[in-house]
Amino acid sequence: MTDTTAEHAAGHTARVAKESSARMVLFALSLGGFAIGTTEFASMALLPSFASDLGVSEARAADAISAYALGVVVGAPVLAVAGAKMRKRMLLIWLMLAFALFNTLSAIAPSFGLFTVSRFFSGLPHGAYFGVAALVAASIVPRNKRATAVSRVFLGLSIATTIGVPAASWMSQYIGWRSGFAVVGALSLATALAVYLKAPRTPADPNANPLRELGALKNRQVWLTLATGAVGFGGFFSVYTYIASTVKTTLGASDDMVALMLMVAGFGMIIFNLAMGALADRNLNLTAYAAFGGGAVVLALFPTAVAGGLWTMGIAVLCISVLGGVSTVMQTRLMNVAGEAQQLAAALHHAAFNVANAVGPFLAARVIAAGHDFPSSGYVGAALSASGFVLFAITLWDARRSGLE
Repeated sequence: MTDTTAEHAAGHTARVAKESSARMVLFALSLGGFAIGTTEFASMALLPSFASDLGVSEARAADAISAYALGVVVGAPVLAVAGAKMRKRMLLIWLMLAFALFNTLSAIAPSFGLFTVSRFFSGLPHGAYFGVAALVAASIVPRNKRATAVSRVFLGLSIATTIGVPAASWMSQYIGWRSGFAVVGALSLATALAVYLKAPRTPADPNANPLRELGALKNRQVWLTLATGAVGFGGFFSVYTYIASTVKTTLGASDDMVALMLMVAGFGMIIFNLAMGALADRNLNLTAYAAFGGGAVVLALFPTAVAGGLWTMGIAVLCISVLGGVSTVMQTRLMNVAGEAQQLAAALHHAAFNVANAVGPFLAARVIAAGHDFPSSGYVGAALSASGFVLFAITLWDARRSGLE
C-alpha cells in the first residue's frame, strides 16, 4: 500500500468514526425528545383517567395540562440564562434528571393539587433541553448540515406522537394512568445516562454569562422569528387538538379511528420533519415559505376533506403535518440570527411554540363555540399559517433592510 493510499484509508476511517459518533450523540438527544413529547401529548389522552382517579372534573383536570405549558414558557428562558456558564453536556444531564424527578412525582401524586404542581415543575426543563440539545447537535456537524442535525433531535418528539402517546394510552387502560408518567421518568433517566456517555465533553465558553444571553431580548430578528413560529405553527394545533372530536362527533367513527388518525398525524410529522431539515440545509427561506404556504392551503381544504369521509380526512391530516417541520426551520434560523445569545434564543423557541399550542386551539374553540362544526378549525388554522407566511416575509424584509441578509 502506498503512502497516499494509506492516508486516504486513514482519512476515510476517521470520517466514518466521526459520523458514527455524531449519530450516537443525536440518538441520545433524540431520546430526550421522545420522553418530553410522550409526556406532553399523552397528558391530553390520559386526562379522563387522571381526572376520575383524582376526583376532579375533566374541565378542571385540564388545568394540569395548562400548568405544564406554563412551566415550559417560564422555564425555557430562566434555565437557559441560569445555565449560561455551565457546560452544555452537564446542563442537559441536570435538565433530564429534573425531568425524571418531576414526572415520577406526577406518577405518585396523591392529590390533584400536588399533581398539578408536579406538572408545572415537569414543564420547566422542556424548552431549555430542546434549545441546548439543538445547539449541541448543530455543533457536531458541518454548518451546511445543521438543520438536518436539529431535525434528528426533534425526531424524538415526532416519534412520540406516533408511538409514545398510543403506548401511554394503552398502558393507562391495562396498568393505570400513572404508569405513563412513570415510564417517562425512566426514559428521562436513560437520556441523562446516554448524554453523559455520548455527548461531546466540550468545555464551557469562558465568555458566557447571563447578561450576554439576555442580549437576545434586544435582537429584533430573534423576536420576529419567534413570533413567526408562535403564530404560524398555531395553525397546526388548531386542527390537531380537535382531530378526536372531528372523527367521533362529525364523522361518527370509533375510538380506534381516532387513534389511527393521530398516528397518521405523527407519521406525517416524522416525514416532514426529516424532509424540512434536509431542504432547509439547501435553502432555509424557501423551505419556510413552502411549509407555511402549503400548510395554509391544506388547512383551508380541511373542512372539504372531512366532508369526503375518513380517507380524505386522513390524507389532509397527513399533509397538514407539513407544518411539523417548521420547528426545525425556525430553530435553525434562530441560530443564524441570535449572535452570542444562542442558548436563550434557542430555548425561547420552545416557549414560542407552546404559545402556538395555546393560541391555535383557543381561536378554533371560539369559532366552534359560535356554532360551527369541528372541521371549521381548518379555516382558523389556514389563517394562522398564512399569517406565519406574512410574518416570515416581514422578518426577511427587516433583515435585508438591516443588512443582515
